[in-house]
Amino acid sequence: MPEAPSLARDKDTLISPSELLQHYGYAAVLVGTFVEGESMLLLGGYAAHRGYLDLPGVMAAAFVAAVASDQLYFHLSRHHGARMLAHHPRLKTKVDKALNLVERHDTITVFAMRFLWGLRIALPVAIGMSKMSARRYFVLNLVAAALWSCVVGVVGFAATRVLSRLIEDLQRHEAAIIGVLGLLAIGVIVRRWWRPSRKSKHSPPWHNPRRT
Repeated sequence: MPEAPSLARDKDTLISPSELLQHYGYAAVLVGTFVEGESMLLLGGYAAHRGYLDLPGVMAAAFVAAVASDQLYFHLSRHHGARMLAHHPRLKTKVDKALNLVERHDTITVFAMRFLWGLRIALPVAIGMSKMSARRYFVLNLVAAALWSCVVGVVGFAATRVLSRLIEDLQRHEAAIIGVLGLLAIGVIVRRWWRPSRKSKHSPPWHNPRRT
């Protein structure tokens, strides 16, 4: 297992990506999972296999971020759903699809929602507009987030094990691997949050009764 070096450096010496992971990896997984999802958790699984982080700690950080993110969208939707959809017509289209899933299989949908690419935000928003109580959603969300964080974390760990067997000197390519996963996460965030959204002038009003 690599030893954790000090961050103290000469002015002309750059900190390596592995050292950044050792010192800021858990925070990166926490923040990255909150705003994006799989990419930073996969990177955490990689770091755990390389010995920079502990896999249970990576999973715990991802779990906390996943629950916090899902609960945020749920409660924003429950209290401000109509306003959210009026300002984000693309989200409205996805929420329409998500509501169909929620109405037919609400429990299964909560368990599967973090694995359903493209509906990551739409599903908790749709659930917030459904009849599911906040307490029930919270309990189901805890189980779903634990399942997701464990599965994706183990996938990242196992994928790194496979890579280490296929590539003799994996450390030589470490900066590239970390860079690719980092860029993937940034790309997903940019696509999700900075795409232009045109508000429809003829969007029908949404009925969003407040539920308990």
